[in-house]
Amino acid sequence: MAWYLEALALAFWLVIGFAALLAVIVFLIDRMQTGDAIRRNYPVIGRFRGLFTTLGEFFRQYFFAMDREELPFNRAQRDWVAHAGAGGSNTRPFGSTRNIEVVGTPLFTPDPFPPLDDQFASSEPMQIGPHATIPYEAKSFFNISGMSYGAISAPAVRALSRGARTAGMWMNTGEGGLSPYHLEGEADLVYQIGTAKYGVRDAEGNLDDAKLRAIAEHTQVKMFELKLAQGAKPGKGGILPAAKITDEIAEIRGLPKGQDGISPNRHREAGNIGELLDLIGHIRDVTGKPTGIKTVMGDPEDFRLLFDEITRRGAECAPDFITLDGGEGGTGAAPMPLMDLVGLSIREALPRLTDMRNRAGLRDRIRLIASGKLVNPGDVAWALAAGADFVVSARGFMFALGCIQALKCHKNTCPTGITTHEERLQAGLVVRQKDKRVANYAKGIVKEVEVIAHSVGVSEPRKLRRRHVRLVQPNGSSMPMDQLYPA
Repeated sequence: MAWYLEALALAFWLVIGFAALLAVIVFLIDRMQTGDAIRRNYPVIGRFRGLFTTLGEFFRQYFFAMDREELPFNRAQRDWVAHAGAGGSNTRPFGSTRNIEVVGTPLFTPDPFPPLDDQFASSEPMQIGPHATIPYEAKSFFNISGMSYGAISAPAVRALSRGARTAGMWMNTGEGGLSPYHLEGEADLVYQIGTAKYGVRDAEGNLDDAKLRAIAEHTQVKMFELKLAQGAKPGKGGILPAAKITDEIAEIRGLPKGQDGISPNRHREAGNIGELLDLIGHIRDVTGKPTGIKTVMGDPEDFRLLFDEITRRGAECAPDFITLDGGEGGTGAAPMPLMDLVGLSIREALPRLTDMRNRAGLRDRIRLIASGKLVNPGDVAWALAAGADFVVSARGFMFALGCIQALKCHKNTCPTGITTHEERLQAGLVVRQKDKRVANYAKGIVKEVEVIAHSVGVSEPRKLRRRHVRLVQPNGSSMPMDQLYPA
């Protein structure tokens, strides 16, 4: 026993000695380096500041932040998606945790005599692109926004595609091209053409009509969306880090391996409104399918000029739809100034765009699709009341896939397998389970938006109007949205 205790003591002092030697080495390194003043002035101890700063976002998320405090999405929002995705009930006891005195909060006005259960109706399919050779009859008012294969993983695309088919909604491919994983689920697809024209580009990055026609031959591809801007980074093209460009992604996009995939900040062919309308018309003529644009509102005058030019040329030249993204920032990684400060919020922009479209007499010609942090039923119902014909979400469906808001989307280290191409991490995303959650989430949104619609006295969600919503004002009272934004 004595020899055992002596060996244990020796091991203990060896560990202490090694730790002391390591501390001395770190002390000298910190004292001698010149890049970090805190570490230089407070060797060893100063390193804990960086550690705690890194860990702070996780501690806030799990221990310190209240249910409604976190950004960009709080725990209450994420939990709603999680419960809906699981197919469970979102009934809650003891009252709301939402502070309804926050300026801008939408409050829906209940009708004293709402429709009875046998007077409810489901939203009918809505046609998009009456002047296209093959118009699209869109079944659902809630759909999946653009997320590229490359930015998200193959299992994520497969689960979204299969879930979209089950829920009867469309899925936007994002600007990364058409992958076999998009086609696997047999869902309706909207093919997004970004400024780099991935999948439909020639060697110089110009639009290749032959490739465009080949994409249109897929019967699942129902529409084409020309992306001018997205909420995360208006005025700047997308970036796919080289670490996320596999051989397959390079082939699908038409990119060389080993370097970042960088998109221009705008389409070279569209330097003004006239050229933009020409490009839209060209894509529609080549594909025979509805073609629209995705953008973010800056100066509303730009849209007025667009509608004036459409009026001058004739309604047949108009984009078949406009996807309006909010400046709140989206799934794409982006410089903080662009994400935080550039572009109008969807809450301000959507009513303005709706009114300008309607005043131009284009209400039945151009469909409006709202995007931008619209992940819960109240958000979607507000957008429909404000004038949207459809609502799309990307981050809502990421939460349905299991996203925990780890904020690692751009690092290829996503712990849930959604935005990484590391097979070890992708293994956690089981397609045959997640596709059900995607479909359940979409169905949950539709069901509860219908509940809101019935509560305010209309039979189905597309009959929601601004008079059904009041917005909280700075003085604490609320005003009807149709008075703040007279149609």
